[in-house]
Amino acid sequence: MTYTINRTFKGESFEDIDARTRAALADSGFGVLTEIDVQATMKKKLDAEMRPYRILGACNPKMAFEAISMEPRVGAMLPCNVILREVDGGVEVSAIDPVASMQAIDNDALTDVAGQVRDLLAKAVEAI
Repeated sequence: MTYTINRTFKGESFEDIDARTRAALADSGFGVLTEIDVQATMKKKLDAEMRPYRILGACNPKMAFEAISMEPRVGAMLPCNVILREVDGGVEVSAIDPVASMQAIDNDALTDVAGQVRDLLAKAVEAI
């Protein structure tokens, strides 16, 4: 089983795909709660050079509330990370597949919620 939902955009700028990703996430009911500029962090902490790489922590409040109500510790696996990274000739967007990440929890109701979140994330990635 793959653990991410992926899409590559050839010939597109990193910042344009970032803006489009945020808009698509918002249209699918997600807010971006956290943002990590991995490229800047690696430069600052390790003086290492790398291509643009950003992690967006996306959350659908309704789905998160439902999941936490079922499994209070599931918050350790939230929010849903979406990465943007520069690749040869473009930008790749990868969103976590919540069904894959929730396999460690034996709860069928939570698996159903994870499936709904996966569908919303897939819709967002497709809409970018």
